[in-house]
Amino acid sequence: MKDYMAPMEGITNHVYRSAYHRYYHPMDKYFTPFLSAKPDKKLSFKEICEVSPETNEGLHVVPQILANNADDFINTARILRDKYGHKEINLNLGCPSGTVTAKGKGAGFLAFPLKLDRFLEKIYEGLPDMDISIKTRVGFDEEEEWDALFSIYEKYPVKELIIHPRIRQDFYKNQPRLQAYQKAYEKRTLPLCYNGDLFTREDYVQISGQFPDTECYMYGRGLITDPGLVSQIREGSHPDKDRLSAFHEEVYIRYQKLLSGEKNVLFRMKELWSYMGLSFTNYEKYLKKIRKAQHFKEYQAAVSSLFAEQELIFGSKDDTSGENAAGENTSVKNIPGENTWN
Repeated sequence: MKDYMAPMEGITNHVYRSAYHRYYHPMDKYFTPFLSAKPDKKLSFKEICEVSPETNEGLHVVPQILANNADDFINTARILRDKYGHKEINLNLGCPSGTVTAKGKGAGFLAFPLKLDRFLEKIYEGLPDMDISIKTRVGFDEEEEWDALFSIYEKYPVKELIIHPRIRQDFYKNQPRLQAYQKAYEKRTLPLCYNGDLFTREDYVQISGQFPDTECYMYGRGLITDPGLVSQIREGSHPDKDRLSAFHEEVYIRYQKLLSGEKNVLFRMKELWSYMGLSFTNYEKYLKKIRKAQHFKEYQAAVSSLFAEQELIFGSKDDTSGENAAGENTSVKNIPGENTWN
């Protein structure tokens, strides 16, 4: 059984991935937040940190590329191969963000199946020595699009097809469309990976029981909310609060070394707490203090109080509403999505 970490801009970067790998059940693969392919692509410092072996030591990292132009995709892939040694890349066909889909990229590319087919033909022909996996939704406007899309994917040597069984218009609402995943599962003409709403061990047990031959799972919002989730699934016990505290401390210290100024560090940590805070009992007032913190001293006091005074829920999926670092509803079912989730 294989476990993957989903990409999330601003959260699952090289700092987070390395700390997670040290303190929790190691993932088989870690997918980077997407790199936008452009003509004459040159990687920024931030992108280099995401894909460089030096900043991802000991991790199997798969760079994810966002593109709808085959030449741009191929050029970016070759940079990742030749300069950074990557043999596998991932195509983002899942991002539902309006700014992305308006350009016909991410899940927006699914609305143009003929163009997508030509694109896939060109990239697989142009990169015969690289493995290309695909992260996809099951349609743009309607689930009925899925049969035609899957037939396109079947034509190519897809390394793995990571399926988030929602259409773009779902964003992260509604239930996963498991009938769509079932169709791909029954055919099994491609290696499949399931992704979507794995918040608790019970969610994993339900999905793995329904699709027992699925050998790969990708975890996103549920894992960021509860970093001990996969440890509980694979090892049978949930890491304790001390482990989470040590994990948090490493992320916090590494951001202080990487970023300049308290404001930038605290912005990153507040993003993380908007998810991770939901793993604690009675978290609301603590997250409010974290959100309002302007300096390290205030932030550290709020975090210390949370760890000292509250307990972990161990990934319980309840409907208790709170506020995240932006003052938004953060019940587990209302957690914002990937790339923001890719």
